[in-house]
Amino acid sequence: MPPKIRKIAIMGYRSVGKSSLCIQFVDGQFVDSYDPTIENTFNKKLKVRGQEYGLELVDTAGQDEYSIFPAQYCLGIHGFVLVYSITSEKSFEVVKVIYDKILDMMGKVTVPVVLVGNKLDLQLERVVTADQGRKLAETWKAVFLETSAKQNEAVMDIFTRAILEIEKADGNISPDKCLIS
Repeated sequence: MPPKIRKIAIMGYRSVGKSSLCIQFVDGQFVDSYDPTIENTFNKKLKVRGQEYGLELVDTAGQDEYSIFPAQYCLGIHGFVLVYSITSEKSFEVVKVIYDKILDMMGKVTVPVVLVGNKLDLQLERVVTADQGRKLAETWKAVFLETSAKQNEAVMDIFTRAILEIEKADGNISPDKCLIS
């Protein structure tokens, strides 16, 4: 059976670790140097529940609340990974704005989303609590994960859960089957 192709947009405020998460997932390495991303696409195969998926990850440039929201960030996109840094209140506020813009562009009430609080390795600098992230995800009916691209903590889970959310939205699996066992 050929792989199912799924396109996922990774979005969030600048410097929250969107590219680091993608590179860690695709290449298994953490890149410490930071060049602001214009836009990048990463490809990787991933097997979820016996089905092979060809993932196309659209690593977007960092957004802020005033960013023009390009239509290509919604066209052909199956799901979204919205990333904030647990060390930045501003990045947490920006993901809320991005989420609203996605709903406006898609013309939907809900879309497959994984909300990610990144930089878990910087616990001592934390300003956004796990509870705040969890509550926001609940209001969106989204999956919530906290990760560390640097320590490769829960990075694979982001994309596995994104696939499950996309499949659930497409009606291919029932909502109760979305938990990773």
